Amino acid sequence: MESGLEPQRPTNENTQKEDHSLMDLGSGNFGCSHYRRRCKIRAPCCDEIFDCRHCHNESKNSMEVKPCDRHDIPRHDLKRVQQHCIQCGVCMGNYFCSKCKFFDDDVSKNQFHCDECGICRVGGEENFFHCNKCGCCYSTLLKDSHICVEKAMHHNCPVCFEFLFDTMKGITVFPCGHTIHLECVKEMERHFQYSCPVCSKSYCDMSRVWEKLDQEVASIPMPEIYRNKMVWILCNDCGETSEVNFHIVAHKCLKCKSYNTRQTQGGPSSCSSRIAEMVR
Repeated sequence: MESGLEPQRPTNENTQKEDHSLMDLGSGNFGCSHYRRRCKIRAPCCDEIFDCRHCHNESKNSMEVKPCDRHDIPRHDLKRVQQHCIQCGVCMGNYFCSKCKFFDDDVSKNQFHCDECGICRVGGEENFFHCNKCGCCYSTLLKDSHICVEKAMHHNCPVCFEFLFDTMKGITVFPCGHTIHLECVKEMERHFQYSCPVCSKSYCDMSRVWEKLDQEVASIPMPEIYRNKMVWILCNDCGETSEVNFHIVAHKCLKCKSYNTRQTQGGPSSCSSRIAEMVR
């Protein structure tokens, strides 16, 4: 008579396989356009269900919502948040931050939590440092070279007016220290704008443009009535004020030789659009 089969007792190896299968179950197949995750959130502000806080904020701040009812989710007020379901053990997200109440299955983003920022960021912790004066995380490439601006990202983008500190879009830092969306910089360049929208300093090498303006100024003599006229200018690049000969094309800073200047006193203002025309 054959002996009966004994039920297989779970071993450490079987338990590990089961845990691993629960980690992978449905991984990457659920979520929204912002995050891949296997759970939804209940907003503590309005008690409604959403895929993520961005989905909530987009819905509750749309033009269809009355201005008095528009609001963002207080994400740190989310309740009963944990990485694994207490009923079935399924993993809600391969990356989980208990401080931010945040899940994401796409770990290729190399997420990490910054205690000073108080939020999770992407790109790998080893590639970023937190600047206490700027109040945000920057690439380690800028550690010893950036100009500090207090709370540099705690404001809206000067082009699209989206709040920069927790934006999901790429951000760049100008040499002047001001921050802006990378895609907004590209949009500016498509319109031949090469100065910071906040402080008006040039953010790239304009020396070749200045050489072209030198040639154009030299090739256009001013009428006799304006030939000895002097005006005061302020240089947007170096901050120096100078008294220079008036010219209809542009005015050159006597200190740094930049044409990124504005007229402060004197005759008719020069045409500021001339610089944009020169770089086309």
